[in-house]
Amino acid sequence: MKQEKEITIYDIARKLNISATTVSRGLQDNPAINKLTRKKIADTAKALGYRSNNFASSLRSKKTNTLGVLVPRLNSYFMASVMSGMEDAANKEGYNLIISQSQEKAAKEAANAHTMFNKRVDGLLVSLASETENIDHLAPFFRKGIPVVFFDRVFPHKDSTCVVIDNYKAAYEVTKHLIDGGCRRIMLLGGNMLRNVYADRLRGYQQALKDRKIPFNEKLIYISNLAEQDGVNAAELILKMKAKERPDAIFAANDTAAVHCMIHLKAAGIQIPGEIAFAGFNNDPISSIVEPNLTTVNYPGYTMGEIAVTNLISHLSGQNNVKNTSTVVLRSDLVIRASSQKSKAAK
Repeated sequence: MKQEKEITIYDIARKLNISATTVSRGLQDNPAINKLTRKKIADTAKALGYRSNNFASSLRSKKTNTLGVLVPRLNSYFMASVMSGMEDAANKEGYNLIISQSQEKAAKEAANAHTMFNKRVDGLLVSLASETENIDHLAPFFRKGIPVVFFDRVFPHKDSTCVVIDNYKAAYEVTKHLIDGGCRRIMLLGGNMLRNVYADRLRGYQQALKDRKIPFNEKLIYISNLAEQDGVNAAELILKMKAKERPDAIFAANDTAAVHCMIHLKAAGIQIPGEIAFAGFNNDPISSIVEPNLTTVNYPGYTMGEIAVTNLISHLSGQNNVKNTSTVVLRSDLVIRASSQKSKAAK
């Protein structure tokens, strides 16, 4: 099948018997071209099937008005909230997003970063894969002065900004809440400790135990990818324990693992929170649907995405310097629900 010729501004100019310069300005809605002429140009361009050459324009302006986003996965409520905040903030300023998933793989993240670099994105927003050990794959961005903003799963760098919550404090508060409710054998379902979010949550958990003179027990730490099956696997492990060795509380570093662990234990006859109290992290919608409702940490995903993009665009427009705004810490809140309240369950 013969390919149709690409319509150019010169074709529009010939059709209307005006200069190509006038067409170019008209297509850019330049007020120097009168309104009627601009309309004729737009109508003719549409009728002929003209497509603007954004690539050529970006080469001339050295700007694509596109931001790259590297994320581990998109299949979570939290990340969907972040993307919503990013989209709204970017669109408001005339930017588009190119989003790619690493699927938690360092090699895929590096390949995606290379693609973003070749697509000449104006800036990059990054939440790191669980297995990423360094950020050498982002070196081309730093060398070219292309701003990089990390969010949630971060890697501090002198030429970038990090947007996070205080994961240490949040985990401390969750653990303290469980201890205050009478729990002493608190099991932590954690994630890959290469990532700040899970390492900081472990530290917060440990410090809360230490402050209340409760010995740290490595046998009560279960590290996984925190997926649905990981929650089920943790439950199976607990069910194989002798009754006196079982935890009396579970603190999961995300709601997905918490909910699926809880459901599996309930199906096996474990009373929740009577025998085992539960707390999660992220405040996903499932946390308020599961029975009993899950105690969790409200994590402002939309705000995180919005602030990350706003910070990046402010840097691109020269309003701030990424080097002078190394970390932005957002507020998080403990949301106490029935799953962690042993005293009320006993009544």
